[in-house]
Amino acid sequence: MSQMLALVLLLLILYLGDIVSIRTKAWVPSVFVCAVLFLAGYFTFFPKDIVARAGIPKVVAVMFMYLLVVNMGTLLSVKELLRQWKTIVISLSGIVGIIIVVVIIGYLFFDYNTVIVAIPPLVGGIVSAIIMAGGAAKAGLQDLAVFAIIIYVMQGFIGYPLTSIMLKREGRRVLKQYHDGTWNTSNDPKSTSNKQETESSDEHPMPKMFAMFSASYNTTYFIFLRIAIIGFFAYYVAKVLDPIISISPFVLCLLFGVIAASCGFLERHPLKKAGGFGLAVMGLMLFIFDTLSQATPEMLVRLITPLVVFILAAVLGMFIFSLIAGKMLNVSREMAFSIALTALYGFPADYIITNEVINNLTKNEKEKEVLTRHMLAPMLIGGFISVTIVSVVLAGFMVNMIVAPAT
Repeated sequence: MSQMLALVLLLLILYLGDIVSIRTKAWVPSVFVCAVLFLAGYFTFFPKDIVARAGIPKVVAVMFMYLLVVNMGTLLSVKELLRQWKTIVISLSGIVGIIIVVVIIGYLFFDYNTVIVAIPPLVGGIVSAIIMAGGAAKAGLQDLAVFAIIIYVMQGFIGYPLTSIMLKREGRRVLKQYHDGTWNTSNDPKSTSNKQETESSDEHPMPKMFAMFSASYNTTYFIFLRIAIIGFFAYYVAKVLDPIISISPFVLCLLFGVIAASCGFLERHPLKKAGGFGLAVMGLMLFIFDTLSQATPEMLVRLITPLVVFILAAVLGMFIFSLIAGKMLNVSREMAFSIALTALYGFPADYIITNEVINNLTKNEKEKEVLTRHMLAPMLIGGFISVTIVSVVLAGFMVNMIVAPAT
């Protein structure tokens, strides 16, 4: 298969996902449709390396990840993170729910190693799945090595539509209050800061740190250069800290992105201003769907029972504990459950699903702004707490709990 044919097929899948999402008004998220089509392609005529052939090998996808995570950090502020403490509590509550319910149900039907291998991928993304798969393979548990990857691959099939449903209900509730005049915009964490940032952006086309230079110097390459510098700094710090503490450079990318935007080194949403945001999201989404190439029909049949049981147990745990946390913190059950569900997929799916729902709920720019302020930051932060931070820590701890079978 030629490079351009591979690219055309992959972009066709992404576009078909958009069409279905638009036609169903986001009841069927585009990422869910794309996952199904990718799986069908791999089961039939897709070469296993179709994404790499199209021009997105792992090294390019990692570059996009660095750029996107730094960009994500610029969408937040230090004050915003402090204001979002409820989101962090709800996300952690959902994780606790996953662990408790999965352990209880898992030990009723499956063995110790299966439960241990299942938990970190259920809490997070591909990094935790790879860690657990490697640990299982090292212990001689090949089926469980595959199981860890399959959980990561398949859990989004439940998480995508559930999140879309919850966010649509939350969005309709917010819009109803907004139309009735009962929506208190002062409760939106980003309402005040966004207004100030917009005004600042209008007055100073260059970021604050470079305000003394003409805006004509703020070229596309200068924006990419500053993003890359922050990404490199995150990578370097992670390497320096590695002998003391193992921390993902992407966690630091998010943190340093927040700091860089707050101190004026980066503008808000720099990738969008540089015209590279859409390309970066496209590349990263293709790379994520590329993990489906590791699934085969035989594997799915063999692992279907534990897969369904563990994913449903995780969703049940998230629902119960996020509901309790949301009730205590005065957060709607729909928003609380949506935040918890980000553990099943993380970024960029949380960003895409949220924007997809907003765009399908309204075409009015003011209404979109209200919904974005209310829903986007909690979804992004919830995903990073669970997928990027907690899941990696859990995997690093629980991989050492796998017990090799006696020979």
